[in-house]
Amino acid sequence: MDIEEIRKLGERFRDNIQRVIVGKSSVIDLMYTALICSGHILIEDVPGMGKTMMAKSMAISAGCVFKRIQFTPDLLPSDLTGINYYNQKLAEFQLRKGPVFCNILLADEINRATPRTQSSLLECMEENQVTIDGITYPLEQPFMVIATQNPIEIQGTFPLPEAQLDRFLLRIRMDYPDREEGLEILRRFRSRNPVTEIGKTAEPEEILQARQAYTKVHISDDIPAYIMDIADRTREHEEVLLGISPRGTQALLKAVQVHAIMQGRDFVTPDDVKYMASPVLAHRIVLKNVSRIKRGQAEKIITDIIKNTPVPAENISRI
Repeated sequence: MDIEEIRKLGERFRDNIQRVIVGKSSVIDLMYTALICSGHILIEDVPGMGKTMMAKSMAISAGCVFKRIQFTPDLLPSDLTGINYYNQKLAEFQLRKGPVFCNILLADEINRATPRTQSSLLECMEENQVTIDGITYPLEQPFMVIATQNPIEIQGTFPLPEAQLDRFLLRIRMDYPDREEGLEILRRFRSRNPVTEIGKTAEPEEILQARQAYTKVHISDDIPAYIMDIADRTREHEEVLLGISPRGTQALLKAVQVHAIMQGRDFVTPDDVKYMASPVLAHRIVLKNVSRIKRGQAEKIITDIIKNTPVPAENISRI
């Protein structure tokens, strides 16, 4: 698969999902970016914004197995990963696989589960495997976690620790539709559910091929230097307790390559870095106590840093 094929696949992916989801083309492109980068997504928004519908449409479009699990305070790690049970007929232990054995897992309201259950996803997200009773089982490929959480309601929730937030490639928000989009949603869902009418636009094998091919996008030496300048400024910012880690800079470098492809280029420009910086980096910085309570403050800080970081002056082009 070449770079142009990845772009065309992304366009088919977007068009197919927009048969269900009204508007939100930028959100769909971000989700496609995460899928190609082997990343995971945290969708932070209020209930009823179409998060589950988006995840389900994405799985159908990618030709992937989709599973959803509702996170609650009494959810156990074994409810996610599975357990070994004793089969009396066969007189032996057998594995009953949990919902993580799929391609795209929707972890709904992930912050309602206890930290113990939340942490059971860490091995799945980082290593693409699950260890049950000392035996390691590989997960299906491609594998992706789409987690959701309500940023407003905090009673009965357990905020994700920084180590787990850092495993998500992107944090995105759906946001409210405008008036015309709202009217189209009412018309579209009045007598039918469009998600039952869409088909797949790709095979899982194509996604795996795209994951190998997107790294061919050319990256000038100035781009990593620009990313490091941004990371250094997060570490020195007066409102930031902990800045961007090396994992965060690597994630941004991957994401800008796919974004460049979706813009019809086979090389990365500083504009790609500017566009992807907030969804990739904002959830990875730890703010000081005064700033932490302000919603959207992390995004504002990243935006300010981008504005004040010198952009490479030379013309970035493919060699």
